[in-house]
Amino acid sequence: MSDPGHLDGRYSWLRLGVTLAIATIGNVGMWAIVVIMPAVQAEFAIPRAEAALPYTMTMIGFGLGNLVIGRAVDRFGVTAALSAAALLIAAGFGAAATSGSVLMLSMLQLLVGFGTAASFGPLIADISHWFSRRRGIAVAVAASGNYLSGAIWPMALSGILDDFGWRAVYGALAVLTVLLVIPLSLLLRRRVPPGLAMQAETGATLRARAVDISPRRLQMMLGLAGVGCCVAMAMPQVHIVSLSVDLGYGPAAGAEMLSLMLMGGVVSRLVSGALADRLGGVRTLLIGSTLQCLALFLYLPFDGMASLYLISLVFGLAQGGIVPSYAIIVREFLPAREAGARVGFVIMATIFGMALGGWMSGWIFDLTGSYQAAFLNGIGWNLMNMGIVAMLLLRGRRDRGRAALAG
Repeated sequence: MSDPGHLDGRYSWLRLGVTLAIATIGNVGMWAIVVIMPAVQAEFAIPRAEAALPYTMTMIGFGLGNLVIGRAVDRFGVTAALSAAALLIAAGFGAAATSGSVLMLSMLQLLVGFGTAASFGPLIADISHWFSRRRGIAVAVAASGNYLSGAIWPMALSGILDDFGWRAVYGALAVLTVLLVIPLSLLLRRRVPPGLAMQAETGATLRARAVDISPRRLQMMLGLAGVGCCVAMAMPQVHIVSLSVDLGYGPAAGAEMLSLMLMGGVVSRLVSGALADRLGGVRTLLIGSTLQCLALFLYLPFDGMASLYLISLVFGLAQGGIVPSYAIIVREFLPAREAGARVGFVIMATIFGMALGGWMSGWIFDLTGSYQAAFLNGIGWNLMNMGIVAMLLLRGRRDRGRAALAG
């Protein structure tokens, strides 16, 4: 039975609540650039592709930050990492508010994205140390902060944007990030007791031996799987608004479809987290990836407005639990003392998959004049992901069977 002050206990759940609050606030760095993009395009009088460059740089910084800040969490603890990241985000927002060109804004968005990463992968890795029996749902709740941030902040910032412009939005975010994230991060100063950390380390080692695969190889396989699933995931998430415009439904309808997708993703993450506590991370990941693939197929024959609203919701409900499942697998099979770095690496791979998928889908559209081939490309990458995960699952079953026969 777990100590109520430690794993799965009262403090663990309180820490999870603080973690969710930080994730919801800290992930604004990913969504703010989406909110201000039309205003930036209008001010600098640039084409849409050029206006999207700051978002691309944000995602590159976000991917790298998950790896680098994840390593910092392993060494210095989550409070120090979050506090430093909050200062970096604030500096990035403040400097970006004075940008005289989209190139300068893009370079500063790299810093914003890098700091924002602290509120995703590294925060997920930290909370995973405080749960054992309910680790899946804990990781899912922490990961949901990213989608909640995307649902809340655009609406909260729209008034400032309309009344004072995008530079005022960034100035306000620079102040709010420091005022909110740093005090909350101080509530996470407690570290996992060495005895409990040793138990987690031993459990992960035994599970890794059960599938007879080295930590390095498993991490690389998870990274490749992460790229595959997120190239597929990016097609609807990045291009649903453009698809809506192409079909004559307008950007507002596309934005509503995206909102439905994200809210469905929150539900999916919570359900998948509960499922992972029963079935484990590998099975949960395979279920989520399979459902995402099926949802992608639905976009091929249907393009009516009502159909796209419904399919976007279904897609969100299918895919939301995929990325958190990687963090759960890392904690199940890889050394606990390296959780920040290893979770950060896999999350970085998923982010780069999103970036690649977003660009690739647009490139295919430019070549073919349609998103049909882009959806098929996403399905192909999704099938690769399913193959890798299924191989891990079958290998685990085979090795456990051998162990049982040997015993």
